[in-house]
Amino acid sequence: MDIQPPKLFKILVIGDSCYDVYHYGICDRVSPEAPVIILDEKEIITLEGMSGNVTANLRAFPTRVHHISNTHRASKHRYIDQRLNQHLLRVDEMESVGEEKINFDILPSAQTVDCVVISDYNKGFLSAEDCATICKRYKDVPLFVDSKKTDLSCYSDCTLKINAIEYQKIEQFPLQSEIIVTQGENGALYNSKNYVVEKVEVFDVCGAGDVFLATLVYFYLLKRDLPIAIVNANNAAALSVTKMGTYVLTKEDIDDDFFVN
Repeated sequence: MDIQPPKLFKILVIGDSCYDVYHYGICDRVSPEAPVIILDEKEIITLEGMSGNVTANLRAFPTRVHHISNTHRASKHRYIDQRLNQHLLRVDEMESVGEEKINFDILPSAQTVDCVVISDYNKGFLSAEDCATICKRYKDVPLFVDSKKTDLSCYSDCTLKINAIEYQKIEQFPLQSEIIVTQGENGALYNSKNYVVEKVEVFDVCGAGDVFLATLVYFYLLKRDLPIAIVNANNAAALSVTKMGTYVLTKEDIDDDFFVN
């Protein structure tokens, strides 16, 4: 389908980032030293994770994305038997971003962006005060938020995308905001309506929420219709879970007819 807009949308993405490192190999023997299997490593693939994955997926669409994130990044190592597409182990290096904080002096002005996306994985890059400042600074442009915080009172006048498990843990909700609750294979709930999604065979759910968010943002900017954006975000997330690894949408995906007008 042709979804070319009259201009490239300028989008600011702010949030924590990490590296998703995939170690692919073959398991065909057990260690003689301990009752564990041995992975004969064949390939290592490193991908941008968290807000980096949101950014990569937004860049698959006709956009110009300015990404503000931590430079000192954690790595999540996943070890996978490539014959069975079976996860064997995950090892995380450096869970938080340390003392690194956002530099507000380098943020673009509200007049130069069409949308702001906050991908807040709550790893330390964005404090509650930072989030409140961002909301205030960009109050006149569409603001989308995906946050792992349980107190969301630092956000306001935004569209909040959150999964069902995180929703149950929320202690305070953002003020004057739209809320979309993603529910995995059951679709997404918005404004008391459940938007169902086609059932697919799931291989890997890693990064599906980022794909959903990026697609939601793009189609909202394109159509200015949140329900249509949710349907397309559902479809993109469903596609992503059929792939192994942190998935980034391709031109072929975007040209496919599973997106609706």
